[in-house]
Amino acid sequence: MTKLLIIYHSRTGGTRQMAEAAAGAARDETDTLLKRAEDTGPEDLLTAEGYLFAAPENLAALSGEMKEFFDRCYYPVLGEIEGRPYGLMICAGSDGENAARQAARNATGWRLKQAQPPLIICTHAQTEAEILAEKTIPEEDLAKCRELGAALGAGIEMGVF
Repeated sequence: MTKLLIIYHSRTGGTRQMAEAAAGAARDETDTLLKRAEDTGPEDLLTAEGYLFAAPENLAALSGEMKEFFDRCYYPVLGEIEGRPYGLMICAGSDGENAARQAARNATGWRLKQAQPPLIICTHAQTEAEILAEKTIPEEDLAKCRELGAALGAGIEMGVF
């Protein structure tokens, strides 16, 4: 059984960098699997003890591909994963709050237990060129992602959630 499943979507690389940083740190604590949202199915959720969802904010909302993941997997695992811990990371251009709220509502519907508050990393991309450009997440922000991954992985390994 996978102990921590990290599911991410990334269009311009920012969320991917965040998810990879969290996964690298989590692997030091527990068995960890990193998967793109489009490649993740209900069977992956069923075989994990906890989750870290990572997505970009697009147009002040959760990215469409991450929403599609939740839509596709929601009912097949409903009632099967209750009580498992989760964390959330959002790569935002402005504030990320609505995207975090949308992802948390899905997790609440599954009756997952929030292990830590959402981590929102803001790139401050505001122009069309900045929004569409490949992102480079600063080291100090990647360190926050590592902290979240390590804490979630350690908590799952110790059974504290």
